Amino acid sequence: MTPSGTSSGTAPKEARSAPDGSAPWAAAWEVLLPAARAPARARGRTLQAALREAVRSGRLAAGTRLPSSRELAADLGVSRGLVTEAYEQLTAEGYLRSGRGAGTWVSGAVRAADPRTRDLAPRSSPGARADFLPGTPDLSLFPRTAWAAAHRAVLTELPHHALGYPDPRGLPRLRTALAGLLARRRGVVADPERIVVVSGVAQAITLLGFVLHARGVRDVGVEDPGSPEHGALYASAGTTAVALPLDENGLAIRPLYASRVQAVVTTPAHQFPSGMAYSARRRTELLHWARSVDGLVVEDDYDGDFRYDRAPVGALQGLDPEHVVYTGSVSKSLAPGLRLGWLLVPEAIAEEVVQRKRTMDLGHPVVDQALLARFVERGDYDRHLRRCQRAYKERRDALVAALEEHFPGTQVSGIAAGLHVIARLPDRYGPQDRFLERTVGHVAVRPLAAYGTVADDAVRLVLGYAHLSPSRIREGVAAMAAAMRARRGGPGSTVP
Repeated sequence: MTPSGTSSGTAPKEARSAPDGSAPWAAAWEVLLPAARAPARARGRTLQAALREAVRSGRLAAGTRLPSSRELAADLGVSRGLVTEAYEQLTAEGYLRSGRGAGTWVSGAVRAADPRTRDLAPRSSPGARADFLPGTPDLSLFPRTAWAAAHRAVLTELPHHALGYPDPRGLPRLRTALAGLLARRRGVVADPERIVVVSGVAQAITLLGFVLHARGVRDVGVEDPGSPEHGALYASAGTTAVALPLDENGLAIRPLYASRVQAVVTTPAHQFPSGMAYSARRRTELLHWARSVDGLVVEDDYDGDFRYDRAPVGALQGLDPEHVVYTGSVSKSLAPGLRLGWLLVPEAIAEEVVQRKRTMDLGHPVVDQALLARFVERGDYDRHLRRCQRAYKERRDALVAALEEHFPGTQVSGIAAGLHVIARLPDRYGPQDRFLERTVGHVAVRPLAAYGTVADDAVRLVLGYAHLSPSRIREGVAAMAAAMRARRGGPGSTVP
């Protein structure tokens, strides 16, 4: 089918070659081609999102000259107006630069994150004094004795027939235990019949992506900055992630309406990575949006149990169970390697989700489900959470104190919750690229810019602390400071 707004019935052409045989804008053509095939109503914003991400990821490097709007439109098989609008929008945002008669170029103001930080798989830097990469709990706290006892008990009491192909929703015993747990700890409206046991939030998001795609949904909103996995997981199901900005209250509402998406994934209890909690007003506005467009809010409650200065804010799902899909897992509370999570879905899509789960994996392992059910029923899970709560609060306090000691004037933003903080270092330690260059090999850190749009080049770090002892935290922050002093000219230096 010919894309709407094109001047001919031809499909996108091969990228044309330069006189020397190379294709100077081949990279642009390749990353933008999927956007050109998006539905007509979404093609403009999809094209902008694809171009923005290509610059942000470094696939289109700073200084790359882009083809003219006429040439790129012809290559992609879209209207010139779509390309012109995309160029103008990204020029206004600072991703591109242009001059009369000088063409359009990728701006040097936007720097692709260092490859170490763009690779989001948790790993240590060889020789690093401390690994501050976020997202991992302290696996040494895993309750091995209680878990082993539960495992023995489950194998003894589980009837033979329970080892057959399971209900794709999950073991009824576990769904009942989870319903009670989530209602009590997170304030959700939890009907065991609407809970689907999944292999963590990753499978939950992918599962939803397939269901939404089957319903004709092609664009899903994601927070910017936000978890990079959300967009990638939806893309694997054939939907396009539309990056939506945040403001001081949470996901910005006006851009959400303008995007015309019908589903958006959020982290309202503790936004990742900024660390904010959505304001009460923004939570209300988000639900009003969902009702007005008959849409869905996907609530990723990835670390909602961990709040250190007050009781955790209740889940958004409790306010409108028919417009909020709720998901969580034990990845941050017990261990990510267990691959156990849950998905609580509105009635309107429950059957579709269950059927899709059946075709994906024929259900989750029964013994693992029974084990977690027993762990929750006997109170072992609550005891473990209390133990982690005490340990992680102590480690967060140690990190904040160490930053103040070694980097005076550092601003730690976000609520006192979760497994990471955002630390904005004073301007004298910037720009960000220089800081990362000087500290590489000493500590493993990731900048906020690795997770989406950042307004400036200040040093903003996403520092994970839950997996580090207080002494290792202090040692790591001291190593960062020493690295900055050494590169400047010796231990006596006080600024980089």
